[in-house]
Amino acid sequence: MPDTRLDRARYRRILRFAAWQFAVQWWYEIALPFVGLGRIAERTRADRMQAFARRFRGLAVELGGLMIKLGQFMSSRLDVLPPEITKELEGLQDEVPAVPFTQLRELAESELGRPLAEALESIDPDPVAAASLGQVHRARLREADAAVAGFAEVVVKIQRPGIGAIVDVDLAALRRVARWLMKVRGVRTRVDMPALIEEFAAVSREEVDYLHEAAASERFAELFSEDPRVHVPRVVWERTSRRVLVLEDVSAIKITDHAALREAEIAPAAVARVFAEVMLDQFFVHGYFHADPHPGNLFVTPDDSVEQGWRLTIVDFGMMGEVPANLRAALRSLVIAVAARDGAGLVKAMNTAGVLLPTADTKELEKALSSLFGRFGGMGFAELKEVDPREFRAFAAEFGDLVLDLPFQMPEDFLLIIRALSLTSGVSTALDPAYNVWDTVEPYAQQLLRDETKSFAADAGREAVEIVRFAWGLPRRLDGILSQLEAGDLPVSAPRLEGIVLRLERTASRLVSGLIFAAVLLAGALVHAASPGLGTTLMVLSVIPLIGTVFGGRGGR
Repeated sequence: MPDTRLDRARYRRILRFAAWQFAVQWWYEIALPFVGLGRIAERTRADRMQAFARRFRGLAVELGGLMIKLGQFMSSRLDVLPPEITKELEGLQDEVPAVPFTQLRELAESELGRPLAEALESIDPDPVAAASLGQVHRARLREADAAVAGFAEVVVKIQRPGIGAIVDVDLAALRRVARWLMKVRGVRTRVDMPALIEEFAAVSREEVDYLHEAAASERFAELFSEDPRVHVPRVVWERTSRRVLVLEDVSAIKITDHAALREAEIAPAAVARVFAEVMLDQFFVHGYFHADPHPGNLFVTPDDSVEQGWRLTIVDFGMMGEVPANLRAALRSLVIAVAARDGAGLVKAMNTAGVLLPTADTKELEKALSSLFGRFGGMGFAELKEVDPREFRAFAAEFGDLVLDLPFQMPEDFLLIIRALSLTSGVSTALDPAYNVWDTVEPYAQQLLRDETKSFAADAGREAVEIVRFAWGLPRRLDGILSQLEAGDLPVSAPRLEGIVLRLERTASRLVSGLIFAAVLLAGALVHAASPGLGTTLMVLSVIPLIGTVFGGRGGR
């Protein structure tokens, strides 16, 4: 726990705020309904949400640090949180108070080991943006540095003085809140909150190391180097340190600035679709993703050199996440199941991903998801808002026990994935209120399925080639064996030559069956995308030679 009086005051301030909100929610959502006054809670809910958002906004602006990050996250959840909260917090990212440039100059010169006048041609003391952990100023490189970098206009991101200690205090407070939450049974059975906070702590400490951010930026840029939809600012390594980061200036249209987008003849709905696709690629293709894609880190850059006429420019790579290969495969299966409205497939994918409790009744969950897809599948956020509330009540009545005790849990490595997906959904909805996630997920899932089919076909093809090569040489080998046998030169370790020849014949037969199986299966996989009926038939027929391969030659021993 922090030692200074100021840090202790900050710590207690955060805990008092959290404790009061817990008490208010308990009173209105549990105590009043328990005594039959639930209508009071329902009638006052909107005002309470707005009051909560207003108080949190004041707290975040005053304290800064990780409180700003939390507010930015909530402001982007247009698809889940009520508008009373999101509207109140939507301007939070633009309200972070600036640090006097004199303080930043002192820190920057200490980091770079020279006066800024020597390190840069010029720097604007008025900030372009004041973020929660650092502050950004426009600058210009000296001529020699510009020649090496290939550009002169840059932005300089300088860390806020003392931000490391502030992050430590905020994390200490969040750890205490996590322990409080673990006393709630509904939370304790679904998520290890202390473990999640420790994961968040590790990421937060990386975020205050600008060398880590610079390396992450270059790694991300390399992954999307062949993608014309995405632009990433280049790093000026010669002028970068742990607390000072110098990047190519990529100032452009803020992603949520509808008026500027339309003036540039860029459709916000098209931006929503591309943004969602790029984020899905990060999760399911590359396994490395931007975990903080709030509107302040996203720009749209007009560019006539690319087909669509603009690029999605992404900045601030301090908070990044990785998806392990096994989890990535589970998530790909999950996306394919959702796109196919396959309740059973979705449950299987969730189970593989570790988001289901061990005690989950999967049969009942499959039934509920199938019913959910049947009633509401394919609807966008705007359409769901127009659905008669009685429809949702009917669903809850049918699956009441399951709804009241949802069998989900939060795996430790899901924290950043959930955060990034939530922000993606919120930003897309802000760009286009009628945005329908199915329009992005379905073609994306089909592409994933085609990619997996090609990968399977390639593996089957390699196996088939090996079988053909072996089978092709088999007659020559048998002929050689028979020649040795006729000449009396065949070395024999078994007394019954007839048995050896018989087993060889059976082996040859099984190899031929295996060859036919691989060829038919490969043909079915290759034609399935163009002709699902024929492809499925061929793959089913391949079972016949497979049986011969597996069981042929087992009799008569």
